[in-house]
Amino acid sequence: MKYTTTFVALAVALFPSVLGHGFLASVEIDGKVYQGNNPDFVQSPSQQIDSPIRLVDMINPVKGATNPAVNCGSNAAKAKLVAEANPGSNIAFNWSGGSSQHWPHRVGPLITYLASCGDTTCDQYDPKDAQWFKIDQQGQKPDNLGDWASNDLNLGKSVNVKIPEATPPGNYLIRHEIVALHVATAQGGAEFYPSCTQVEIGQGNGQSVQPSETVSFPGAYSDSDPGIFVPTIFDPVKDYQFPGPPISNVVGGTGSSVP
Repeated sequence: MKYTTTFVALAVALFPSVLGHGFLASVEIDGKVYQGNNPDFVQSPSQQIDSPIRLVDMINPVKGATNPAVNCGSNAAKAKLVAEANPGSNIAFNWSGGSSQHWPHRVGPLITYLASCGDTTCDQYDPKDAQWFKIDQQGQKPDNLGDWASNDLNLGKSVNVKIPEATPPGNYLIRHEIVALHVATAQGGAEFYPSCTQVEIGQGNGQSVQPSETVSFPGAYSDSDPGIFVPTIFDPVKDYQFPGPPISNVVGGTGSSVP
């Protein structure tokens, strides 16, 4: 087993291009699909399709937890559209490999955050000072610790995330990321694939609450965090620790209510 683990880790480290990388191809909000742009195929603004997904300039990963690009992706550009959503809306994220194949990486968590764009619409918002709160995290399957949520993307499936019922109405960026851990046996090896989607969230039917714990990107993660530097990643990882803050109080609907 030790030989196999070492061999696999070495092979992945030496031949990452064989596995390829990718991008957020589309989001579906309550049944309405918004397509994204493939960074490899867009050479000028005239080639872009209108989308609420901010376009990054490469399909390669962001390396380093303190890299400014962990915010919304490498040189992420403001998108033209702002999608509509509501508290309780289901969002399906569909990731693609760079050559329009299925997502290539099978090991690592999927994590989703929200950040308010304040009084401006998110197509005008600069997220460098955004305050993010975590609404979802998906890692290993409970019945098979070797099977990660990211493997579903490799099988061509989408990942579904619900906007918390207690989310205050307003303009938000949704930061949905994959943290690929196939080379996380070395510190600094983890690959970050952040994405940002612009939405306007309407008024819900229940009481809205303010998020009690927010973080910044970069700043929320460190390359030495247990969920980012995982020397035993190719063995069944017990008690995996997700990076970043805990799930926000907004998900449970507890805390200070919005006036």
